[in-house]
Amino acid sequence: MATEISATSLFRGRERGTSDNVVLRHDGGVITGIVEGAGGEPRSFVIPAFVNAHDHARATASSFGAVGMPLESWILRTALGTPVDPYLTAASALARSAKAGCAAMMVHYTRPSGTMPIVDEAKAVAKAASDVGIRIAFAMAVRDQNPIVYGDAEPVLAGLPSDDRKTIEDLFVRAPMPPKAYIELTDAIAASIAGPMIDVQLGPAGVQWCSKPLLEAVAENSARTGRRIHMHLLETVYQRAWADQNFADMVRWLRDIGFLSERLTLAHCIHARPDELEMIAASGARIVTNFSSNMHLRSGLAPIAAAHGCGCAITVGVDGLALDEDDDILREMRLVQLAHGGLGFKATWTPAEMFSLAVRNGRRATGAPGTGELVAGHPADYVVIDLDRLDRDRIMPVDPMALLFARGNASLVKEVVVAGRTIARDGVCVGVDLPAIEDELRAMYRSNVGKLGSFQRMWPSLSDRLSGWFEQQLTCQ
Repeated sequence: MATEISATSLFRGRERGTSDNVVLRHDGGVITGIVEGAGGEPRSFVIPAFVNAHDHARATASSFGAVGMPLESWILRTALGTPVDPYLTAASALARSAKAGCAAMMVHYTRPSGTMPIVDEAKAVAKAASDVGIRIAFAMAVRDQNPIVYGDAEPVLAGLPSDDRKTIEDLFVRAPMPPKAYIELTDAIAASIAGPMIDVQLGPAGVQWCSKPLLEAVAENSARTGRRIHMHLLETVYQRAWADQNFADMVRWLRDIGFLSERLTLAHCIHARPDELEMIAASGARIVTNFSSNMHLRSGLAPIAAAHGCGCAITVGVDGLALDEDDDILREMRLVQLAHGGLGFKATWTPAEMFSLAVRNGRRATGAPGTGELVAGHPADYVVIDLDRLDRDRIMPVDPMALLFARGNASLVKEVVVAGRTIARDGVCVGVDLPAIEDELRAMYRSNVGKLGSFQRMWPSLSDRLSGWFEQQLTCQ
């Protein structure tokens, strides 16, 4: 059905800039035309929809006591939030992103519920995405080494009471999946859920967690099929230390086996060095930065301005740990702009340029069609911002994109349209009842967490052992 929307201002994209008093028309999920000099009321600012380019579609970590700790402890602690219902967990995370203005979201699926076969679980996530109305990329994460620490875990486990050791091993140690089996699983997932709104990708968890044969198999399959890859890289100082001690030519090796390519998106890259950034840039791979997650987990400040300067394609993700743990991707983009936007009179990019890069590269990372620009023939994926609230003083004309990066957040989002369909309006998801879903999940988590009492009891001891093991690696360089 043909639809039109009037806008006081409309940001088409970096090249075309902002137009005033326009009417945007779309039909069948595609923009059919934009007429200038015809709109204006009610006061609104229409912009390309956002992309959450790195996430895991899981529960809010702080509710399980995973607060103020480094990733290496945080990952284990969040076992207390193991998803108990794949559909509800995914629907909750996807709906939060959708009402914040996202047309697309990366689901790097790192913690299956274990309640059903993996392909069925992927189908449950796909149904949640369909009900919410959001585009997703889905990558089943895989690791085949180092489940507890980046190396031999015996020093951490030795001396623990046998019951405590069994608790840890039962929670975190799995028989490694052979590379061939992982490729076959990814093929089966793609056959079950891939389509116009879902891009199935390969998802190695990170080099320290994946053997060379596994990474080689992923690189070969991606090159042969064109399938995208999504992977963490050099997120923490401990991963940097592991690479320096065990895999000094890691990024060069990834390049040489064809892993680095325009099909690849790398999350974080906080501790990537200049020569490594140059190799990533030359390959056409993208870096997705996750500002608040990096701060929550004390991982460090990523060299995003330097990466952009050497030609890396940059985009932004929430990683399940936005500043206020509310999946506000607009605030995340603003934080990236504030932290990496320049020094003094030397700007890295303008807000409009940064916004356009985040959207365009985010769509490439997630397999969403088009560049995100609002022009005829492109997908009708857009967000309507309440201009009265954004420009609350109305003293003089001010560039609305500049205002958006000065004070914007998800509360200003009036409507989110994806493929021509309204999926959120005034902070409420249209396709799912998010408050009811979250109430149901809370009841499940409260019941489930009691079953992990032994893990909670032994946590202080485990945390101390982890800290000692990882800190020792920094002194061994």
